[in-house]
Amino acid sequence: MGQLLRAPEEIARVLNSLVARGEPVTADLGGGAKLFCSRLRSVDPAGADFIVEPSPDASANQALLARSQAMFHAEPGGWQIEFVAAAPIATSPHEGAPGIRMRFPEIIAGHRRRADERADVPPPKRLRCVIDEDGIMPFEGIMTNVSKGGIGFLQYDPVISLEPGTLLKGCRIDGINGESIVLDLEVRYSQRVVLADERQLQSSGCRFLSLSAEETSQIERMFDL
Repeated sequence: MGQLLRAPEEIARVLNSLVARGEPVTADLGGGAKLFCSRLRSVDPAGADFIVEPSPDASANQALLARSQAMFHAEPGGWQIEFVAAAPIATSPHEGAPGIRMRFPEIIAGHRRRADERADVPPPKRLRCVIDEDGIMPFEGIMTNVSKGGIGFLQYDPVISLEPGTLLKGCRIDGINGESIVLDLEVRYSQRVVLADERQLQSSGCRFLSLSAEETSQIERMFDL
């Protein structure tokens, strides 16, 4: 079951929980080519901002600071948390250790982690899926992860909105070895982001519907699960 949190006090509670747990947070800054990985240091509800520790990768810090906003992911205690934070700026020297300050997200999306282990799709593969191919408006997506239970993908068409519960018929999924499989999907969550170049991106997670034993074996073979 997914949750969408919009109240500032609820958002502060989630961010403070990530601080207390020391949970890793990540942000994809370049379609898988550049990943920012760090932890939240502190949360200021009064100022409606938070500070994230610098990444050990200096180029990832520079890439984050060059953006207007970024989507962050965390996986605390069986949940997957996603939020978009804006206006990254380096903290000033008088604030102590270096850090990156960002505004509170306007919304936090959370959903229970899949029971099946996910495998990240290697970025260089840029594996493709054709979503809703049997529907009225098929479109292409770029796969980000896959498990025996479902897939995650990105798509850039601002007209397409994928609400939780949406059924997607006849989706064609390409595997690592060039093999394809056609399956029905149900949208479990979606998050829309505006990139620094003003393009819109939607990150969605879907579960497979009515997967047979043969289709499960094919998914395992296609993605080395």
